[in-house]
Amino acid sequence: MLTLDVTGAHARLLAGLERKGRARRLIAARGVDFASNDYLALAQAPRIAQAISAALARGVPMGAGGSRLLRGHHPEHAALEMEAARHFGAQKALYFANGFAANLALFSTLPRREDLIVYDELIHASAIDGISASKAKVVAAPHNDAQAVDDAIRAWREQGGLGHAWIAVETLYSMDGDRAPVHDLMQVANRHEAILVVDEAHATGVFGPQGRGLASAYEGRDNLISLHTCGKALGASGGLICAAATFIDYLINRARPFVYSTAPSPLMAVGVREALRMVADTPTLAQDLQERVAFARARLGDLNIETMGNAHIIPILIRDNARAVRVSAALADEGFDIRAIRPPTVPEGTARLRISITLNASEDDMTRMSAALAHTLAKSV
Repeated sequence: MLTLDVTGAHARLLAGLERKGRARRLIAARGVDFASNDYLALAQAPRIAQAISAALARGVPMGAGGSRLLRGHHPEHAALEMEAARHFGAQKALYFANGFAANLALFSTLPRREDLIVYDELIHASAIDGISASKAKVVAAPHNDAQAVDDAIRAWREQGGLGHAWIAVETLYSMDGDRAPVHDLMQVANRHEAILVVDEAHATGVFGPQGRGLASAYEGRDNLISLHTCGKALGASGGLICAAATFIDYLINRARPFVYSTAPSPLMAVGVREALRMVADTPTLAQDLQERVAFARARLGDLNIETMGNAHIIPILIRDNARAVRVSAALADEGFDIRAIRPPTVPEGTARLRISITLNASEDDMTRMSAALAHTLAKSV
């Protein structure tokens, strides 16, 4: 058998990642959940499972069989999009297989060559990839600095910029657990006739009236586009872009990740629709989560563990890559699933543990986790 050395370069790159403590591996879930984005514990909710079972019984297929523009468009997709637009207060919604595809489609399609995109330096990788595929001029703004966004747009105009400006942010940042200054950014957008694009991934279902997110007060405006991912607090999968009807229709016509992708499962559309109904008619879900977040932060504070952010994502800064991995592994041995986050997901020198508070963990779990974390951090210095 002919043997060719075609993997050598990749093997050397992998070895380099190992030396830097940045090699990634697939690790199965084990122990109490302090790692997932299943904030409201809906991923195994009986009500959603029953809705999907009922859909199967009435003949809804598992697979779409093609792209939405071929034979893959199912009434369940349309029903979800109609209900999502109504729920979030948008003119129209479009359902994608995941939030990554939605961000990629949005930023690679809607901004035009003569436009400007100003994005927060800590925005999701999926948004970065979409922005990189755009033909618009691109500027990164310092994190959560609305004035810097304003200055970037003014400078672009002074240099002859003639198109529209697009402002791209997350409302709740997935690795720092802090919130965007949405009100200030909306004012910047209004001053410059710009479009504010908010990724509500970690806020959907958790914040705002009926879980509509941190930018819900501005939904329905022509210059607001929101992305609501369905695989986090909604417990399912997919991504919903909510926007003015013209933007949605343009995506249907020109967004390659939409046009050329097999449609999401119609059964998943059923599950997402039921999840939206649950967050709308069960406000105690979000309330219970906030109570557990307060409890967990208090327990960590009692043990002098320094935390970041102000939400259900609680980063613990470790800095050293290898130490972050060791602490994560030790906690797993104690029965707590907390993952180490390292560069390039976060900036160099800011490796951390990302503690995710969900309704899958009880107050007793949080008390025991905090004690185990304090003990492990002390041992791993």
